Amino acid sequence: MRKFKYPLIIGILLISAVTYALTSQESSIEIETTTASASDDAGGVIHLNAQSFKQYVFDYEKNQTWKYEGKVPAILDFYADWCGPCKMLSPVLQELQKEYDGKIQVYKINTDKERELASTFGIRSLPTIVFVPLEGDPQAAMGFRPKTDMETMIKEILKVEK
Repeated sequence: MRKFKYPLIIGILLISAVTYALTSQESSIEIETTTASASDDAGGVIHLNAQSFKQYVFDYEKNQTWKYEGKVPAILDFYADWCGPCKMLSPVLQELQKEYDGKIQVYKINTDKERELASTFGIRSLPTIVFVPLEGDPQAAMGFRPKTDMETMIKEILKVEK
């Protein structure tokens, strides 16, 4: 019986060490994604996480009713890297950001990295494009939209001309 005692103890210690290493690694990954800040890509499109979303768009933890924090109307793109229509929409949004420079702001939210944010706003279809006017409630559209449709929505919902 003594022959089996030490290998069993060593096995339990090894399993405990591996489990501890994996859980501490998962925690550090989680911390990295939640503390990331807003980042601006080459086209002026700003990528948001939950913290920067509250700062630039809407602080849903403080406010019960919609209160847009921005200075210009916005387009929110809830997307995922693996989503084909999202990939097709991205260059359209970059073009619109450049063409409407200073008149609108395009924000992108990666739903795989910001699951809580996507869940809070009930995002179930990708891409989900939310048009946020300075006054009034935001309006959402699901799926890929060609540039001409986007320009029409910018004009009608956001009340912005080129």
